[in-house]
Amino acid sequence: MEKGLEGQSLLALIHREFGGGEVDIRTYSPLTLAYIGDAVFEIIVRTLIVEKGQRAANTLHRHATKIVCAQTQAKLADMVYESLTEEEQDIYRRGKNTKIHSSAKNASLADYRKATGFEALCGYLFLKDNTVRITQIVRQAFETAQIEL
Repeated sequence: MEKGLEGQSLLALIHREFGGGEVDIRTYSPLTLAYIGDAVFEIIVRTLIVEKGQRAANTLHRHATKIVCAQTQAKLADMVYESLTEEEQDIYRRGKNTKIHSSAKNASLADYRKATGFEALCGYLFLKDNTVRITQIVRQAFETAQIEL
């Protein structure tokens, strides 16, 4: 790693190398926040699964998709909602209540909406460069829901 970059966040490194970061994230739509939040949540889950030990890629994928799905994300959102700050609850509600233009493959509309809210929250916190808070929320949700990785 280049000297002086060790302590920088992924977001800071992206901005440094590619530019950006001037947009006010409060102007982003909830679906835009959910779009990036989906990737953030998935990288957390994939990292945790991979670090549990070497397994075939299809086994890793099957395990990850059980966690990174609307039903599980809805359950996780329910587990942590009360512990979120007012600002975090507002972002979650905006994501949950946004008009969704696609349908869930294997989930109820209610679960899909909750999952979208959870992803929007993850995206918002990532774009605020608050990955510490994302990991706190995900850890609390996993522990409360007794998610096995």
